[in-house]
Amino acid sequence: MPAIAVTEATFEREVLRSEIPVLIDFHADWCQPCKVQSPIVDEVSRELEGKLKVVKIDVDKNPRIAASFRVQSIPQLFVIDQGQVAAHHDRGVANKQQILQMVRPFLPTQGNELKPTDLAMLMQQRRVVPVDLREAAAYARYRIPGAVNIPAADLPTRAAELQPRDGRLRVLYARSGDEARDLADSLGKQGLQVGWLSGGFLHWEADGLPVERGKPA
Repeated sequence: MPAIAVTEATFEREVLRSEIPVLIDFHADWCQPCKVQSPIVDEVSRELEGKLKVVKIDVDKNPRIAASFRVQSIPQLFVIDQGQVAAHHDRGVANKQQILQMVRPFLPTQGNELKPTDLAMLMQQRRVVPVDLREAAAYARYRIPGAVNIPAADLPTRAAELQPRDGRLRVLYARSGDEARDLADSLGKQGLQVGWLSGGFLHWEADGLPVERGKPA
């Protein structure tokens, strides 16, 4: 569904009390860049329906909300998660990919998606094996401890190595999360269930989790 209009009267109910993350698009009728942003936001709303609520707030009609967010230029986007500001974009029109990257960390996880802290816990319990999809040179420099390397380009011929013969789920990760997610989805359609790391190796590092450096033993 397209984004919904929110006013000062409905803001608390629609945004602060929302059970799913909310993307706010601050705009005004006279703003030409806002008219460019609007259909992009609507597309994201339709694509992530049920996972993300997308709302639009007219800054002229709702000045108190705009003031509370210190909105001085538009368009401007905010992500609200559990009633709190979690991220924002204030550098002009955001393309679809930028918006998806901004909201993805706050979306409900899918059944085979693991956040870094979840993966770390399962690794301690020896229930998973991380699979590094990066090129061998990057893997040799630094990686998630205990990870095995199957470069993404080699995956079609090495998919059999992802079978959980030892009872441990294989969890794919790349530099960011998108490539691992897409490959996990593709493998799932072929009947091979694997996990994937949300946010990829960048998210793992950003969370301060252990990194193994140097050539693997």
